[in-house]
Amino acid sequence: MTTHTRQPSGPAPEYACFRHPALFYATEEEYVKGVGGFIRGEASRDQPVLVAVPAERLPVLRDVVGDAHRSVTWVDMRDSGRNPGRILSMLQQFADRHADRSAAIVGEPIWVGRTAEEAREATRHEALINLAFAGRSATILCPYDISLPEDVLQEAHRTHPVVGDLDGYRHSPHYADPLTVCRDCDAPLPEPQAPVVLNFGQRNLGGIRDTVRDWGRSVGLSAERHTDWLLAVNEATGNSVRHGGGSGTLRLWRTPDTAVAEVTDRGRITDPLVGRRRPDPLSPGGGRGVWMMHQLCDLVEIRTPPSGLVVRLHVALG
Repeated sequence: MTTHTRQPSGPAPEYACFRHPALFYATEEEYVKGVGGFIRGEASRDQPVLVAVPAERLPVLRDVVGDAHRSVTWVDMRDSGRNPGRILSMLQQFADRHADRSAAIVGEPIWVGRTAEEAREATRHEALINLAFAGRSATILCPYDISLPEDVLQEAHRTHPVVGDLDGYRHSPHYADPLTVCRDCDAPLPEPQAPVVLNFGQRNLGGIRDTVRDWGRSVGLSAERHTDWLLAVNEATGNSVRHGGGSGTLRLWRTPDTAVAEVTDRGRITDPLVGRRRPDPLSPGGGRGVWMMHQLCDLVEIRTPPSGLVVRLHVALG
């Protein structure tokens, strides 16, 4: 049985400069050998390395990497990647900071305990990696615990050109076009029970914001999260006025542990990477509002049915 100190075999020809393998592991020993070996190998070649995995994995990886860890950036994915929609921006910013070299990244966006909604958006993220990094010189290794739900593991074979385990890597026969995977992730959103419904336009945005502020306090958002909540909903409703036909509908409801806001309007988002990259403040292009929603919320779900655009924002209570 071989270890993962070697590089995984190359991905499909259309991503000749970019490698995006999935590593399937069953035990902590397999995880340490596969992921730790990859990190140690890249760091020993003085490559810039980013490791974004759940916090409990970080100490054991630091131990196995040893002295080479000084050239590694360590990130708790449970925190920085709680909303899957902001992970890609983090990876791109790291690669951009080292644009003169080939970045090596470990990204574990799905772990046991992720909700089905979070896993779906993380699958979307995995597909979009292939678009965002196409043509770049980089490797992004994604570990997958084989105790994850079967549908999550099946999607990993569709979002990674190369898959493997401790016996080696191979091209995935199930790899699919990233846009096809994203369309498959657009499952209808479930209907809430008894939401607060507010119609808005340019003239009553101020009153809508007051209602959102008061509602957020009433459901138990902490002071910090209440500020995030207000900013995110303000961006969503403001986008509707500016880009969604001048008006929209806002629905508010809570689950046992989450405050949820949903904004619908007549707008469209045609670029699946909108909001996934930190926008240039001097650029006249759009995407700033969607990027901010991803940074502020714990989960963002976007759908584009024939009627227009649906943006659903989730923020944890407490």
